[in-house]
Amino acid sequence: MNTLLTVLLRRRPRLAPDAKELRQPRAGSRGVTLAHGEEVSSSLFLVLRRMRSALIVLIVIYAVSVFGLTLIPGVDGQGKPWQMSIFHAFYFMSYTATTIGFGEIPYAFSDAQRLWVTLCIYLTVIGWAYAIGTLLGLLQDRGFRQTLAMQSFARQVRHIGEPYYVIVGYGQTGRLLGHALDALGRRFVVLDVAEARVDELQLANFRADVPALAVDAGNPAHLQLAGLATPHCVGLFALTDDDETNLNVAMSARLLAPELPVLARSLSPAVAERLTAFGTRFVVNPFDRFGDFLALAIRSPATLHLTEWITGAPGSERNPRRAPPRGRWIVWGYGRFGQHVVRDLEGERIEMVIIADTHQGPPDPRIIEAIGSEPAILERAGIADAVGLIAGTGSDTTNLSIVAAARKLNPDLYIVARQNRQVNAPLYEAIGPDFTALVSDVVAHECLARLTTPLLMRFLEVATSRGDSFAAALIARIEARCGLRVPLIWAARLNQRGAPAIMEWFATANRALVLGDLLRDPAARDVALPVVALMVVRGSEIVPCPADGFALAPGDEILLAGRRRARRRLDETLQRAATREYVLGGRDVPQSWVWQQFAKAGQRR
Repeated sequence: MNTLLTVLLRRRPRLAPDAKELRQPRAGSRGVTLAHGEEVSSSLFLVLRRMRSALIVLIVIYAVSVFGLTLIPGVDGQGKPWQMSIFHAFYFMSYTATTIGFGEIPYAFSDAQRLWVTLCIYLTVIGWAYAIGTLLGLLQDRGFRQTLAMQSFARQVRHIGEPYYVIVGYGQTGRLLGHALDALGRRFVVLDVAEARVDELQLANFRADVPALAVDAGNPAHLQLAGLATPHCVGLFALTDDDETNLNVAMSARLLAPELPVLARSLSPAVAERLTAFGTRFVVNPFDRFGDFLALAIRSPATLHLTEWITGAPGSERNPRRAPPRGRWIVWGYGRFGQHVVRDLEGERIEMVIIADTHQGPPDPRIIEAIGSEPAILERAGIADAVGLIAGTGSDTTNLSIVAAARKLNPDLYIVARQNRQVNAPLYEAIGPDFTALVSDVVAHECLARLTTPLLMRFLEVATSRGDSFAAALIARIEARCGLRVPLIWAARLNQRGAPAIMEWFATANRALVLGDLLRDPAARDVALPVVALMVVRGSEIVPCPADGFALAPGDEILLAGRRRARRRLDETLQRAATREYVLGGRDVPQSWVWQQFAKAGQRR
């Protein structure tokens, strides 16, 4: 199973000490409109500049042709001398020069006029051929096409009238994140330097159109085109493969929109420190996160199961894996990925043997230097007595061959395999490691948990601190109410905006509102909705897994897990007074104006 989920247990987001100095007024739509206006103007002036000579040629040809027709004498219907006016000459040249249609108006032409018209026809054909050729060349010009693409992108972004996210970098991670956001009904826009990726995105089957632009996102002007400083933009993901580009994007976002949540991917500790120092709220090192995840799997397998389940894609099947055993492990590959994993396993006091191509650090008796992936190297490392193997090189071919050789030498091994490319997923599924480390999955799932449902990360911290018994009991409760598929996770806030009907209840009702009553089904109030309250946040107080008898209060924020239909029905209770009256009090209240009038008439009788 390739779904890798992440738990952030150690690093809390912090702002830079000089955050106040960095803050600037968040621009509204006016600033973005100005940027868009500049793009529109540049495309217009580019057309005029490139078509200037062709337009001048056409104007000169028309002017000379019209002027000549007005000078050459003709005759009217009675044979009297007559000269064509400027209006008649221009009208005649307009339909003759553009369509080669011919009609002598208002009188038949003289031979001199016909000779002049013949010359004008050939001149205009040449002029139009030159103009059309110039226009076709302009349409093939890369700069002009890029300008038009930027103009179209800016217009599409302006027309998004709901919250959306900006994804910078549409590689493996961006693709997974985009599909997950679309499944959750969230809008997003994409910036990527590769035109092929943008073209691929346009062919994807998303629920809504996705504005995308192939540009260098390190340019702040391009981020402004994506509406970074507009109120509808609610988050930015910097997910390119280049740490420096992610740093530039995060710094630009910090200066242009200081309050905007930003999540940046970084494999370099030095770049990660610079991101944090500059005030980036969330910095994800996928190698470090996977090491945390593997350590959690060894320390608390039930907590791992819970984490994997509630942070997965809603509606997907749950595939529980066996817990990693304690004992001696073999780690093959000691690059950045291997070093992070080794550091986290050391924290769990796991005995290890490390196989590395080269080792330039201080002498370490655990390290075996070896080149290649022959089975003899595994035998030197003591594969027969090991309980686990981590194939963590940067080559999928090497990792697959290591797994195959290890399985032959020790069929009972717990195998962790690093997958570097998404396209090789069928090969990893076929060989069947116990745990597949896919960097794009790690980052995508943390992006979802961090920015789309911020309360989820707080709950995972609480669940981890409570231990396996808490996680096992919660898993059983979710399974009983919601089934075995991954539930939808969302937050509901009891305030005037999120729950106006409930706020009215608090103001008028004479009894307390308990959680169990709120989670009744509006279709049949004696039946509980397929939903579980994971946590209630009341100010600085956190109540994990509240019971059905927990008394709610105005301002409470509830983290919920359940089916999609449960969320829709709960929203009805929170928003509609008639539904609230039935769910909480069992009273059927007429909802439409007509039935309300009938009810009032019945009461008067």
